[in-house]
Amino acid sequence: MNTSFPDKMYYKIGEVAQLLGVRTSVLRFWEGEFSFLKPDKSSTGQRLYTKKEVEILQEVKRLLYTEKYTLEGVKKRLSGRGKNFFKNESPQDTSRDQSLLLKEIKAELLALRCQL
Repeated sequence: MNTSFPDKMYYKIGEVAQLLGVRTSVLRFWEGEFSFLKPDKSSTGQRLYTKKEVEILQEVKRLLYTEKYTLEGVKKRLSGRGKNFFKNESPQDTSRDQSLLLKEIKAELLALRCQL
């Protein structure tokens, strides 16, 4: 399954659910089952998934639904790919990502202000 999705820094849980064709409750369930799925949360508590996390979720879905793996089988197959897998990014990439996120937030706030 090689679903293409928009190139963004973060994806909200509803967007990820729509991209993968599953319910948001399924994503929250997987979060509880797979220790390597730990999306960041915004200040309002909204789950924010990175592109790499969405790719891992695509793999989880494929293994569960297409390959018919059990939850335990998926855990064994993907162990070591969670947050440790994402730590391959350099600190410079992280600060650049944060800068882009702040620019996105600023643009959204300006758009909201114009609507008032």
